[in-house]
Parts: sequence; C-alpha cells; structure tokens
Amino acid sequence: MKKITLALITVGLMLTGAANAAEDKIEAKSLEELLKMVQDGRVMNSKMIKQREQEFLRDKARQAQAVQDAKDEQKKEEARSERLETQFEKNEQELAGLQDILSKRLGSLRELFGVLQQVSGDTQGVVENSIVSVEYPGRGKWLGEFAQSMGRSSKLATIDEIERLWAELQREATESGKVTKFKAKVVKLNGEEVEQDVVRVGTFNLVSDGQYVVYDADKKVVKELPRQPASRFVSSAADLEAATSGFVPFGLDPTRGQLLSLQVQVPDLEERIQQGGLPGYVILALGIIAVLLSIERFITLFLTGSRVKKQMTSSTPDKGNPLGRVLQVYHENKDVDSETLQLKLDEAILKEQPSINARIAFIKIISMVAPLLGLLGTVIGMIATFQAITLFGTGDPKTMAGGISQALITTVEGLCVAIPTVLLHALVNGRAQNIMHILTEQSAGLIAEHAESSAGK
Repeated sequence: MKKITLALITVGLMLTGAANAAEDKIEAKSLEELLKMVQDGRVMNSKMIKQREQEFLRDKARQAQAVQDAKDEQKKEEARSERLETQFEKNEQELAGLQDILSKRLGSLRELFGVLQQVSGDTQGVVENSIVSVEYPGRGKWLGEFAQSMGRSSKLATIDEIERLWAELQREATESGKVTKFKAKVVKLNGEEVEQDVVRVGTFNLVSDGQYVVYDADKKVVKELPRQPASRFVSSAADLEAATSGFVPFGLDPTRGQLLSLQVQVPDLEERIQQGGLPGYVILALGIIAVLLSIERFITLFLTGSRVKKQMTSSTPDKGNPLGRVLQVYHENKDVDSETLQLKLDEAILKEQPSINARIAFIKIISMVAPLLGLLGTVIGMIATFQAITLFGTGDPKTMAGGISQALITTVEGLCVAIPTVLLHALVNGRAQNIMHILTEQSAGLIAEHAESSAGK
C-alpha cells in the first residue's frame, strides 16, 4: 500500500513541477516531506498560472487596440484613395483641355515634329552606314537622340538643333564628292589594330596601304578584306593612294560595296581548277601532254623539214634526213627496172612515215577526248546537285553550288583543252604532210628520171 501511495505522489510531483526539484537535486526522506513538497509546488504553479493569465489578458488588450488602429488606418486610406481618384479624373479633364489648347496654338507646327523625327531617323541610318563616319565619327548618336526627343516631346526643336541637322545633311552631300586622306585604325586579318593612312573616295570606297578596305558599320571599324579583287583594281587603288593631285584612273564601286563584295567572291584560276574536281585535273593533264607533244613534234618536224629542204639542193645523199635516205635507196638501185625502183622507193617512204607522223594521232585523240571528259564532269556535277536537292531541298542555293560549279567548270576545261589541241594538231599534221609530200614528189621525180634514162639507153 505504501508503494502504491508513493508512486501516485511521484506522478503528481512530475505533473506539477517535480523537474525543478530534480534539477536542484532535492530528495525527499519521507512521505511527509514529499507531500509538503507537492503542496509547495502546487502553490507555485497556481501563482505562475495567474501571472500568465494576466499577461495573456494584457496581450489581448494590445491586440484588440492594434486591430482597431488598423481599421482606422484603412478607413483613412480608403478616404484618401477616393480623394486621389477624384483628383486624377479632374487632372485628366484639365490635361485634355490643355492638350486641345496646345494643339490649337501649335497648328501646322505640329507637323514639324514628325518631319524632324523622320528626317533625323533617315539621316541616322544613312550616316551610320556611310564611310564618311570613319572620318567624322559620333554623328549617328546625336541624330538618334534627336529623333527620339522629337518623338516623345511636345517642345519644339531649337534653331541650333535644326541647323545642326541641316549641317549633317549638307556634310554628307558635300563629302560624297571629295577624295580625302586621314588617319584611322585598320583591323588587320590577324585581328591587330594599326593606325595608318586611309583614303576615302566620296561615299563609295576606302583605300589603305595600296588595298581596298571596308567599313563595318556594326562594329564601327575599318577592316581589311579577306582577299582583294582583280589586280587591275588593286593597282588603281595603289595609284590613287600615291597621288597628290590631278586625275587618277580608279576602280570605283558606285553601289557602295556590293560590287566590291562580288568581285572579292569571284574565284581565281586556282579555285576554278579545284572546282572541276578529278575530271578537271584529268582534262588539264591531257591538255598539258597535248601541248608538250605538239611542241616536240613541231620542233622535230621543223628541223626535219629544214634538213629535207637542204637535201633538195644537194645531189649527195645524207642519211641524217628522210629525203637523203630515200635518195640513198635510189642510188643503191639504179640498175633495176622502173617498176622495181618505184617499189623500193615506196618502201623507203613507208619506212620514214612512222617517224614523221609519230604521236600526231595521239594529239588528235586528246582533242576528241577532252570535251567528252568535260561532259563526264558535267554529268557528275549534276548528279551531285540533284543529290543536294534531294537532301536539303531548293531553299539554300549554296548547297547546290558545288555540283553546279563542277558541271560548268569541267565543260569549260574540256573546251579550253580541245580547241587549242585541234589547232595544234592541224599545224603539226600539216607540217608532217608537207614533208611526206616532198618525199613523194622527189620519189616520183627520181622514177621519171630513171625511166627516161632507161628509155634513152
């Protein structure tokens, strides 16, 4: 029974603040002391509870006062909002009236805002893209600010502003007819900026260091071209830069850069050869072979013809030329009859014919094969073009450019090889036929002379 009572008292002590006793390490020695401790704890808890209730009541009062203050503030703000709305509507009405009065007083001057805005905006676009801005930078910024101020302001432009706009228009027109030289930074191909002399030809072209340069309007810099146009234009640019007075022939671009960009994109001879691909290389190789063979045949036949003509003036056979060898056969067979002699001479002429006509037929074959190879390259290029159309469609012409270039270039290369090769073949073959004609003619003369001498005997 004592154990049960002790357990109940212990539980009660835990519920009413026995933790404080545990923290202070106070131990009850008997049940009476434990009971006293429980009673003291209850008294202390009741005091704490009353204190907390008082604090809660005070907080409740403060919160109620805060709510009341918030409601009062809300009413004040609502009243203020109504006053502001009323004032806003009143201000709008007054502003509309003032706008009407301003419009009536401005009258036709209102059009001046639109004209100034339009002119300054258009001038800004022209100035920012003009190469004159390289020599006179910063003009486009002021024009842009002026156009914006005219678009959002109801205040008229000042006389100074209008005169400055007029001056910029006049400057652009005046500078378009001048050729001037000034210092400017030029961006090289390696990215390095170098300050050097730049010659401006009106509003059309810029020249520096004997070459054409271009103005990048987006980055506001002068840049070197990745490649220059044809040499005749570059030489005129160098002449212009070196001149100090007078008139100098110059390759002017009236389109302000468009023709120059097209000239720069024109492929040179090496790039055109590369566009031909493998068929183009084969055609050019055959053309070179045909030229070399023609030169060799022409020189050989020229020397042979000279020796044959020299032999015609001499009665002593010379084995160093075809006619001399034919005459040697004649002298070796004077005692035979005319028919046998004719056969001997024909045989000697036939022996000379292969060396005289050597490799001439191959030149003719090349003249016929070259255009056929050009046609082959054209077919290959068109196949590549149609494959590109199948894969990418016809939206981007650049995807078809490679095949079309090969198709056209190989045809040109084939014709460029075939036409001169035909002419070379005609020249070489004509010289060979001339030598063969001399041999035949001399052989016929020898046979006729032999027949006359035989008939006289």
